[in-house]
Amino acid sequence: MKNQKMPNNSYPNQDDQDLIAENLITQATKTRDSTSALQLILYLIPVVGFFPSLWTLYTRQGTREQLTVSRLSITLALAWIVGYLMLATGAEQTSDFLALRLQILNTFLTSGYFLVSVWLILNAVRGKKQRVPGLSRFAERVIRKYTS
Repeated sequence: MKNQKMPNNSYPNQDDQDLIAENLITQATKTRDSTSALQLILYLIPVVGFFPSLWTLYTRQGTREQLTVSRLSITLALAWIVGYLMLATGAEQTSDFLALRLQILNTFLTSGYFLVSVWLILNAVRGKKQRVPGLSRFAERVIRKYTS
């Protein structure tokens, strides 16, 4: 048997360098995507997510997707709180017969807000767009007008 000289592996060849660069890019993308997804989830938490969403819009820092989700989160929270307060006030001012119905409607409104928020969080985890038909367009038009 002949003694073959082993190649010097101290320096990576071009293929190894390409593979290393590709792995670094993939890891950076995954980290950025997971950080972005976590921020989107934070924005979409019912009631609590209103405040980081408001801060993101106030500072105008964040990706386009984060700003869009922030606007949607604020619109959902404001619609819920206005509806909740109106139904609660109406329930106090009317007869017992109508008050019970307004309180039940208030419960449906609150449950709907929380369910829509959970649905949007699940979409963020899956990597899908966070949109609510009709409300997303309204949020973009109205909230963007006052935050730009």
